[in-house]
Amino acid sequence: MSSKRAQNESRATEKKRKKKSCEEAALSSSVEEKELQGAVKEAWRSRSHYSHGDLELDCHPFPHCIIKNFLSSETFAENLQRELLGLNFHEKSNDLYKFKQVIIKPMFMRFYSSWCCCLINFFCAAPIQSDDLRKRTEPHIAGLRTALFGRFRSWLGEVLEVELEPTVDISCARYEYMDVLLCHDDELEGRRVAFILYLVPPWQSSDGGTLDLYTTDSNFQPQSIVKSLVPSWNTLVLFEVSPVSFHQVSEVLSQDKCRLSLSGWFHGPSLERPPRHIESPVPRSPHLPRDETVLLEWVNPVYLDISYQEQIQEEFEESSEIQLKDFLKEEKFREVSEALRLAQIQWTKRGPANKRNYEVASLDTVPQCVTACWELLQSESFFLLLSNFTGLRLHYLCPADEDDDEDKEKQEQKEDEEATASSTESSAANATKQKELSTPVCCGEVRRWSHGGYTLLHDGEAARAEYALDLVLPFGCADWQSEFGGYTCYVANEEDEELLTVYPEDNSLALVYRDKETLKFVKHVNHKSSSESAGRGFYDFSYVYYE
Repeated sequence: MSSKRAQNESRATEKKRKKKSCEEAALSSSVEEKELQGAVKEAWRSRSHYSHGDLELDCHPFPHCIIKNFLSSETFAENLQRELLGLNFHEKSNDLYKFKQVIIKPMFMRFYSSWCCCLINFFCAAPIQSDDLRKRTEPHIAGLRTALFGRFRSWLGEVLEVELEPTVDISCARYEYMDVLLCHDDELEGRRVAFILYLVPPWQSSDGGTLDLYTTDSNFQPQSIVKSLVPSWNTLVLFEVSPVSFHQVSEVLSQDKCRLSLSGWFHGPSLERPPRHIESPVPRSPHLPRDETVLLEWVNPVYLDISYQEQIQEEFEESSEIQLKDFLKEEKFREVSEALRLAQIQWTKRGPANKRNYEVASLDTVPQCVTACWELLQSESFFLLLSNFTGLRLHYLCPADEDDDEDKEKQEQKEDEEATASSTESSAANATKQKELSTPVCCGEVRRWSHGGYTLLHDGEAARAEYALDLVLPFGCADWQSEFGGYTCYVANEEDEELLTVYPEDNSLALVYRDKETLKFVKHVNHKSSSESAGRGFYDFSYVYYE
C-alpha cells in the first residue's frame, strides 16, 4: 500500500511540475518604463519619429516600431530558438508565399488584404493539429506567449489608446533559400497590430528576407518599396494593420541561413477602411479583318489540316486544355524570339504589387515581326482556327452546340437573377452586356518575365471571373526550368484543389478554357532565373478570348 501511495504522489508531483513548466519571459526595459511608454504614446498619436535606446518608432510609410533586445535574457532567447527549431515545420506554398510554418494557434485565414471569403480553404495557412502549440509544454514558447499577450499587450494597448483583445494569434515560420512572402496588407477583421520577433543568425541585406514596406497611391494601392528592415537577432518589429500597411518578405538569397521568426497579430477594433479600389476592366477588341493567308504565313501546316483540327478538338473537349507544340513555323518563331531579345522595346512594369508584377511591351515600340505575330493572334482567321481547335463559338461560321448553349444560358440566367435581385437598372445593364458579349472579343499583351515577376489571386479577379479561353505562347524559354517559377497555375474557387499547371515551353501554344469557378496565377519567378544558363527570363504573348 505504501508503494502505491508513493507512486500516486510521484505522479501528482509530475503533473504539478508540468503545469508550472513555463519560463517567465523578461522583456526589454523599453516596455517596462512608464515614462518611455508615455513618450511612445505621444509620438504614435502625433505620427512623429521617436527613438530612445533600443526602441525606435517611425511613421513612414506607415507607423511601425522596432524594439531591439526585446527579450532581456539572452539565455531565454537562445532556449526559445532551440525549442522552435525542434518543432515539425510544414512547407506552405501558393501564389502569395513559400516558406515553412508551424501554427501556434490555428489560423483559419489567408494573408491577403481582407479577402477571407474567397479561396480560403486552398490558400489559408491551415491548422496543423500535430503542431497545435496551445497545449504544448515547451517552457520558453509558453513563457513568450504569456508575456506577449499579457504584459506586452497591455503596454501596447496603452500606447495605441485602444482596448486590445486577449486573443492569441501567433505562428512560427522558417524562411530558407528562395522562400518569399509577396505584397499584402494583413487586413482581416479584428487584426489591429502585426508583430514579428526575429531569432536569426547574423544577417545582412544581401541575404534577402528583408521586411519591405510600401508607399501607397491615392487609391490606397501599393506603389513602391521605400524601406527595408533587415532581420536582427532578438528584435521585435510591430506595425499598425491598416488600408496602407502593404509589406512583403523579400526572397531569401542565403543558401545556408535560416530566417526564423515568430509572428502574429494583436486583435482589437479595426481601423476604418475606405471603399476598396476597383480597377478598370482591360479593354476588349473584336477580331482584325485578316484572311487565311496570315495563317499560311505563320502557322505550322500540320495545324491547318482539318482532320488534325478535329482530333485536337476532341482532346480539348475532353480536358478543356491542350498544348500545341511547334505551333509557329520555325523561321517565324526564331525571328520573333530574336526581336524580343534584341530590339529596343519599351517595357513598362505592370502592378500594383498586391496583384501583379511583370513587364508589358509598348506595342508602338515593337519590331514589325512582333506586330505581325500580335495581329495573327487577333485576326479573324485565327478566331476561326481557335473555334476549330476548341469547339467554342469564337466565329460566326462555327456551328452552335445547342445543349452547351442552353446549359450555359440557364446558369448565367440564374446567376444574373441572384446578383441583380429584380433591379430594373441592373437588368438593363445585363441586357446590354449580353449584347456586347454576343460578338467574340479578345484582349492581350506581350509580357516579359524575369526575377521577381508574378501574379496574385485577388478579390477583384474572383468577382469578375467568367467563361474564357486563355492563350499563352512563350518565347525564349528553351533553358527555363520549373524550379525557376513563372508557370501558370489554375485553381478551383473555394476548393482545396489545384486543377492544372502550365509550364512555359518554347513555341508551344497553351490553350485553357476556364469557367466562372476557375482562377489562375503565375508563380513568383525566383532568383535562380537570373543565372546566365537560364537566359535571365522569357517572353510570352498572353491572350484571353471571350465567346
